Amino acid sequence: MSDVMPVLVSLPLVMVSALLLDALLGEPRRWHPLVGFGRLAAALEARFNRAPGSVFAGMFAAGLLVLPPVVLVFWLSRWLDGLMLFVLQVLGLWWALGWRSLAEHARAVALPLAASDLPQARHQVARLVSRDTAQLDAEGVAAAATESVLENGADAVFASLFWFALAGLPGVVLHRLVNTLDAMWGYRTPRFLYFGRAAARLDDLLGWVPARLVALTYALVGHGRGALRCWRRQASQWDSPNAGPVMAAGAGALQIRLGGPAPYHGGWRRRPVLGEGETASADSISAALRLLRRGVAVWVIVMMGIAAT
Repeated sequence: MSDVMPVLVSLPLVMVSALLLDALLGEPRRWHPLVGFGRLAAALEARFNRAPGSVFAGMFAAGLLVLPPVVLVFWLSRWLDGLMLFVLQVLGLWWALGWRSLAEHARAVALPLAASDLPQARHQVARLVSRDTAQLDAEGVAAAATESVLENGADAVFASLFWFALAGLPGVVLHRLVNTLDAMWGYRTPRFLYFGRAAARLDDLLGWVPARLVALTYALVGHGRGALRCWRRQASQWDSPNAGPVMAAGAGALQIRLGGPAPYHGGWRRRPVLGEGETASADSISAALRLLRRGVAVWVIVMMGIAAT
């Protein structure tokens, strides 16, 4: 029992420390591990993604990229102890978080949008989403940014906290690297339909439980009945099994409408409407950030309660 309790007690401390580092410093400006990982992933994709129907090649490349860092972190976590282990955990979780960066990008959209500067708002939202932002009106810009806060908050903040609580730093690294590969390769295009399938399916698997906990969290800290109603009725209509519950519950919690047709560089894509109530605006971007902030506070409090028992 004495060997278990220090680990349990340290979980909230590591989480709070990493969240504070993220709030104070944001993402590392130089030598960010995910930036280097992304470059390596692009190089391996160019090397291995040559033959059509290359599911095995994508699986091999994903394993080659993900397994060595996870094994290294697992070994370091077993070898280090005390202050050195605490520092490793805090730094590793901080590198995985993207809370401040997401908030900064979202506010950079909300401010010009509130000032009726649509060209600048379009320019800024292009840094958050992959759709053709030049064709978005003010409502489309606001909806895109709000959707990004809800979905990326689930991936880059809540899922990292979940996997740290469940499997320590190796779990965080596994999820974050797979999630990064899904963001790079998980497109249903001729180039990535087969090559990115392994990364996309593994990301769906790793994100299944966190996504539903996030949807429940949005219901808890927002408009609860609306969030649960939208989650139940609309989530299954979305093409992603994890983004559906997160965005449907988030839209319901905020009492706004998201989703709907959206322009991408390959043309307009039909998407179901999520949520209910008012159309998205600059205020809904700020409201989504507040929802995320309240949700993180709830998770930290819950972890403190678990550690205290």
